[in-house]
Amino acid sequence: MRLLDRLERKFRPFAVPNLTLIIVMGQSLAYILSQSDPRIIDQMNLLPRLVLKGEIWRLGSFCFVPPGTNPLFFIFAMLIFHMMGSALERTWGLVRYNLFLLSGYIATVAVAFIYLDHVATNVFVGTSVFLAFAWLYPDYVFYIMFVLPVKVRWLALLTWIGLIYALLVGDMSTRLFVLAGIANFLLFFGDEVVMRMRSRKHRIRNKARTVIEARKSKHQCVVCGASDKSDPTLEFRYCSKCDGAPCYCETHIHDHEHIGNVEV
Repeated sequence: MRLLDRLERKFRPFAVPNLTLIIVMGQSLAYILSQSDPRIIDQMNLLPRLVLKGEIWRLGSFCFVPPGTNPLFFIFAMLIFHMMGSALERTWGLVRYNLFLLSGYIATVAVAFIYLDHVATNVFVGTSVFLAFAWLYPDYVFYIMFVLPVKVRWLALLTWIGLIYALLVGDMSTRLFVLAGIANFLLFFGDEVVMRMRSRKHRIRNKARTVIEARKSKHQCVVCGASDKSDPTLEFRYCSKCDGAPCYCETHIHDHEHIGNVEV
């Protein structure tokens, strides 16, 4: 996080307060205007070829393109985004939250100018905020259809599955835009993800070792192989006259050849 700490100090004078509210208000205004003239959204989309022809506003307006046209879905999406974005801003502080969205924006614009005729989306605004919220608050509960309770971690898992699928089957432009959309998440949480995976792998190894040790017999006869696991009713003794004091069951403790060069 040292890089982020340095960026935070340099970016502090330029941070925008209430950024979540600004995005919500901008997308709401765009949605309302698009109801009377759908062509407004076309004028807002980021199409690099048109930016190079002078339509510079597209570099900023595409951030305010609303997610979908269904009014109920839009209202729900805005409420959820405002809740999640505000939570991140409270957790990180103003500057770091600004940097989170800015890094996603820069990555998206950079990829967009590789494919001049592709329309770039503002997926970094919604998806990355959702994934960050789920990472920080995995036990937060959403109510699907206002009835079914689901922890946000499982919704995030489905989102990751969809993103990975797009990376596997999509063309190069799709892959780059997906990576651009989650670039800020990887920048902010990449180290934590790796550390958590290593920790989980270590816990799994320890658990497997514990299970293996628990399955091992404490006592096992060196003659017949009977153990306290195979027959818990047996009694076992250790012969001090044999080299290494091996273990014998109650049948062979008095009926065995002593091991080693010892006097009986």
